[in-house]
Amino acid sequence: MSSTELPGIRAATAATAPRVSAVRVAEGEDLRSVALPGLTLTVRSRPASRAGLPPALYVHGLGGSSQNWSALMPLLADAVDGEAVDLPGFGDSPPPDDGNYSITGHARAVIRYLDAAGRGPVHLFGNSLGGSVATRVAAVRPDLVRTLTLVSPALPEIRVQRTAVPTGLLALPGVARLFSRVSRDWTAEQRTRGVMALCYGDASRVSDEAVRHAVEEMERRTQLPYFWDAMARSARGIVDAYTLGGQHGLWRQAERVLAPTLLVYGGRDRLVSYRMANRAAAAFRGSRLLTLPEAGHVAMMEYPEAVARAVRELLDDTGRS
Repeated sequence: MSSTELPGIRAATAATAPRVSAVRVAEGEDLRSVALPGLTLTVRSRPASRAGLPPALYVHGLGGSSQNWSALMPLLADAVDGEAVDLPGFGDSPPPDDGNYSITGHARAVIRYLDAAGRGPVHLFGNSLGGSVATRVAAVRPDLVRTLTLVSPALPEIRVQRTAVPTGLLALPGVARLFSRVSRDWTAEQRTRGVMALCYGDASRVSDEAVRHAVEEMERRTQLPYFWDAMARSARGIVDAYTLGGQHGLWRQAERVLAPTLLVYGGRDRLVSYRMANRAAAAFRGSRLLTLPEAGHVAMMEYPEAVARAVRELLDDTGRS
């Protein structure tokens, strides 16, 4: 049994997935499936406003998908040629054949895609789980990363916030199955509003249309037989990464990142503590820090304009090369 496997939860394969509703594709976006050995990834793209712009890749967080970047991507379409990936088991990407949902497994999937697509080096973005994945990619494959933008990256904390504990508990054997039974009668809207209350600084700012789209996506995801498996195993992957020391530790890898780095933290983040901002700024050499006091865990969804401005400054200062 690998370190990311959970007793009592059997990995599902893409072949077992039932027919579910289609993934939403916003106006101006394209969705395609990329087959790699042992892995299939769904990639959401927004064509650049003109030819010749440098490539960018966006990586979502735990329980999210490439749709988490749909608010930010159009704001940067005249600066980068953007793509957002659904990590294995999330969004519209089926589980990986090897059932590996560790941080290293997700990072390997991103690296394999970039190598196969020949798009590197890219301006790499990551949120939460995607932030730790992007950190590992930038540390082990600096040739693939031009700049690094991390929104509330999931980096190890000694004192985890109380509001983040339930998410961490998903990593424990049997908890995901228990929670799936307890929440069996919850509606998709109840689940969605619960997630929004946890992830947004002020969920009341979310438009009715955005809520409706999120509910539709929640309905789609919870019909997939591997939904809880992917959540639980990826949560275990985060916990495992938090306990790693030495050169494989995420803080040690953050110190190895050579790419110019932008860090974005929200003052109302209930999952990644705001107090970690200064430690991260010290770990990533020559980094710049954007703090948004009213933002929660997904600043690129809550305050996309502010994040886009900071990214533009980073790109301008690094020559957008």
